[in-house]
Amino acid sequence: MLTIGELAAYAGVTVRAVRHYHAKGLLPEPERDHSGYRRYDAGAVVELLRIRTLAEAGVPLARVRELLQAGEEEFAAAVADIDRRLEAEIQERQRHREHIARLSSGDGLALPSEVVGFLDRLRALGVDERIVQAERDGWIPLAARSPGRVAEWIARKQEQIGDPEFTAFYLDLSEALGRGDDDPALVELADRVAAYLTELADERGEEYLGGPSGFEPTFVELMDTLAFDTVPSARRLIELLKQRGWDGWTALRRTPGCHPAPPASS
Repeated sequence: MLTIGELAAYAGVTVRAVRHYHAKGLLPEPERDHSGYRRYDAGAVVELLRIRTLAEAGVPLARVRELLQAGEEEFAAAVADIDRRLEAEIQERQRHREHIARLSSGDGLALPSEVVGFLDRLRALGVDERIVQAERDGWIPLAARSPGRVAEWIARKQEQIGDPEFTAFYLDLSEALGRGDDDPALVELADRVAAYLTELADERGEEYLGGPSGFEPTFVELMDTLAFDTVPSARRLIELLKQRGWDGWTALRRTPGCHPAPPASS
């Protein structure tokens, strides 16, 4: 006859596990001997091993008793059902792992792959990470609000940054991040950007520069605030551009009755 510790050792489980199986009604508790100890026979070892095997195979404890008492056909059907459930859980966990892998880069959170590709392209061009972050944070609500239009918008952005002058805007803004509001370099940047926007709008149309459209003003304001909080100098740049005939960040537009932008500084 075996003590509870010896039984646990034979079955390769802990004493706590044996007591847990007792509490769940899976393993009968033997009577105590004259010394007040419970003693287990070989049958208890076999039963405990069966319980452990089923539990390690992923069978919920709530179904272990059912399987222990099942006939051969019933047991096979129950095992097949459990196998299907485990396969579904494995597939779900694999999807979770793939999602976690995408999130590990940070950009994959709530963003489609084409946006992540655009952000990676900005990094490859040498754009400051704070500006990339502002772009990323802006795309998250855009993608959530109008997922069906993301491909259209991102294709335009990819085309725009293929223009060296447009790319220069990102790079110049990167250099301007640490500059004060009165820094002449920021004023010069505003001159160059305004002149370029005017030229591009005359050639391609203002809608080419307008960015995502069809949103209410409060949403556009929210998007602008996200960018300004991440890139404070962008707010000052927009103020300077407004003086030169352009307004907005998320939805760039000519100001009503604006005058042509001054020539770009040499």
